[in-house]
This record gives sequence, structure tokens and C-alpha cells, in this order.
Amino acid sequence: MRYFIECAYKGTNYSGWQVQINALTVQEVIEKALSTLLKHKIDVTGSSRTDTGVHAMQQFAHFKMEEEIMDCENLVYRINKLLPFDISVQKIFKVADDYHSRFEAISRKYEYRISRKKNPFQKGLSYEFNGNLDIERMNEASQILFKYFDYQCFSKIKTEVLTFNCTILEAEWKEEKNDLLVFHIKANRFLRGMVRAIVGTLLEVGTGKISVSDFERIILSKDRKKAGWSVPAEGLFLMEVNY
Repeated sequence: MRYFIECAYKGTNYSGWQVQINALTVQEVIEKALSTLLKHKIDVTGSSRTDTGVHAMQQFAHFKMEEEIMDCENLVYRINKLLPFDISVQKIFKVADDYHSRFEAISRKYEYRISRKKNPFQKGLSYEFNGNLDIERMNEASQILFKYFDYQCFSKIKTEVLTFNCTILEAEWKEEKNDLLVFHIKANRFLRGMVRAIVGTLLEVGTGKISVSDFERIILSKDRKKAGWSVPAEGLFLMEVNY
């Protein structure tokens, strides 16, 4: 039998989602908690492999069980008592035996949060950026993302993928309360480091370092070296995974 977990976490204290040697990860912590409660080794597979320091408002994972879990709500209660303060489980529910948390997902949405002034309550949860930004021009450049599919220029160089093609469904900057500027982006899939590279490049558009036309030329170049810097992980949130 296969079960899904819906969870959330603050990624500050973790080296990303996926289990690593000599580094604490969210997957490892959840696996240990489940294994303790269910009294045998549990391996979980996540829908998205968030990087070191990245947060998740909604993450899904699946695991297999030989026996049926009779009370999923009680298991959620018990695991939240066991997990550290920065990881929580919202739901555990049964799915079809071949349903895969990663491969069945049809889209994912991320937010990148920028704090426009020093805010102690946003420390570790946003990127502090005090420079002047032309948000209208950044949104103009964001619209170009809908024209293309190959985003090799925004991908980490050393990555094993069959294709760099992604279908972007949403891309927009919005000014929100508490002096936050938030980039909303949704796609059928994301490449490693893609969102942070897009944001870094759009910030160069916003500061006037490059033009909107330059942004389009960068996409067409398929060259990561021509794109902007990768902004810090602390401002990035996985917001939703859709099935």
C-alpha cells in the first residue's frame, strides 16, 4: 500500500530535502520519525528536491507500507509531536499503489520573497534588497518567459536531465504588505537552480543593468554564464504541488 504525506518546513537548518551523507535534510528527519512510529524502516520519495535553505509551504512525498494504517489522523498527531519545530505534517492519506509523488505532479508553484528594507521578522525568510527596482520593467521581462520552453540558461551546469524544456504557466512580480516584493512562478517542471537564476536575472533588469531585450537574448543563448546571479536560497518557497 502507498501513502502520501503533505508537509511543510522552514529550510534554514537543513541541507535541502534529499538525504545526503554527513548533512541533515528534511527527508532524513521525516523518515526517522515515521520509522520510529511505524516500527520499521520507512523510505519516502518527495515531489520536489528543494535545495539547502529553501522552504516549503506545501511539499508532498510518498512511502510504502505492507499493512494498512488504520488511523492516519492519529499518525499525523503523533508525528508532529516527534518532529522538530521547523517541520510539520498536515496530512497522511492512502493513494493507488502506483501513484508517484514526483512523476504524477502536473505543476509546481514557487515564490521568491524580497524584503525592501531591514525586517527582523523576515530574517531567513526573504532576501533583503535595498536597491531601486523598476518593477514594471521586471514584469515586462517576465512575460517573455511564456514565449519559450528551453531554459538551459537558467539551469545549473552540472545536472543530469534529458531536456531543459519547461512550460511556464505563471510569472509575475507583486508588491505585498510589510515591504515585500514577491515573484510568483508556476510551471510543469523546474530545472535545478532555475527559479533563483531567473530572479537574479530579473533583478538585473530591474536595476537597469540589462534591458528587457537582453533578457530575451539570454534565454535564446542557452548559456548559464550570460544569465544573472543566483539569489540566496532564504527567499525561496515551494508553495504548492498540483496533481
